[in-house]
Amino acid sequence: MSSSGRNRSPRGLTARLLRRRREGVLPKQGSLRWSFTWAFAGIVYAIRTQRNMQLHIAAVAIVLILGLALNLSRLELAVVIGAISLVLVAELFNTAIEAAIDAVITDYHPLVKIAKDVAAGAVLIGSVNAVATAYLVFYSHISDPQHELNSSLHAAPTLLVAGALLLTIVAVLAIKAYTGHGSPLRGGLPSGHAAAAFAAWTAITIVADPFSHAGLVSMLAFLMALLVAQSRVEAGIHSAIEVGAGAILGTGMTIIVFQVFG
Repeated sequence: MSSSGRNRSPRGLTARLLRRRREGVLPKQGSLRWSFTWAFAGIVYAIRTQRNMQLHIAAVAIVLILGLALNLSRLELAVVIGAISLVLVAELFNTAIEAAIDAVITDYHPLVKIAKDVAAGAVLIGSVNAVATAYLVFYSHISDPQHELNSSLHAAPTLLVAGALLLTIVAVLAIKAYTGHGSPLRGGLPSGHAAAAFAAWTAITIVADPFSHAGLVSMLAFLMALLVAQSRVEAGIHSAIEVGAGAILGTGMTIIVFQVFG
C-alpha cells in the first residue's frame, strides 16, 4: 500500500534530531530515553509523510470511540487492538523498507519492485484482517436493536479513563506530525506530558466526584499535573504556550469522552 509520501526523505527529521542531541536537548545515545525518542520519531515520520498511515491513525481513533460507545468487553478490545497493531506494524515496516531501498537504489530494478510489492501486500493482508475482525466484533453490538449505548460504562470508568488517555496521545502525535515542530517526546506544540497529566487530572476529578473528599483528591491531582507542566517549562523543553496547549487538549479530550460516553 505505497503512499504518495514515498519520495519524501527522512533525512530532514533525522538531521533535526541529531542537531538537538548535539545541543544537549535530546538524551545521549544508548539511554532508554534515547531509544524511545527515536522509536517515536519513526512513528511520527510515518504519520507525517505516509498517507495510508494517516488513514490508519484516523481509523484507530474511530475504532476507539466505537469501542467506548458500544461498551466492548476486555477480550473484544484486546482482539481489536491486536488487529489494529498488526496493520500499523505492517505499515511501519513497509515505510522502512521503502526508505532503505530508495536510499541506495535510484534506478528501476525488478527485485526492488518485488520487495516493495511484497511489503505492500503485507499491509493489505493486515488491513483485510482488521476489517474482518471489526466486522465480527462490532456486528452483534450494532445490529442488536435492544442494545443501549453506554449501558454499563458508569460501572466501568476505567475504560473511559483509558480511552481518554489513548485518544489524547493519538491527538498529540497527530498534531506534532502535522506541524513538524519538536521531536516526539521533547519540544513542540502541544506538550504531550502536560496533555497526559491534565487528562489524568480531569478523569480523576470526574470519577471521584460522587465520593467524599472529592475536592481534595481533585486538588492533589491538579497539583501533580501542574508540577509536570512546570517541570517541562523549567527544563527548557517546552514553552508556556506549548504546555498550556497540552493542558487544554488533555482536559478537553477527557471532558468530551466522559460527556459523550459517560
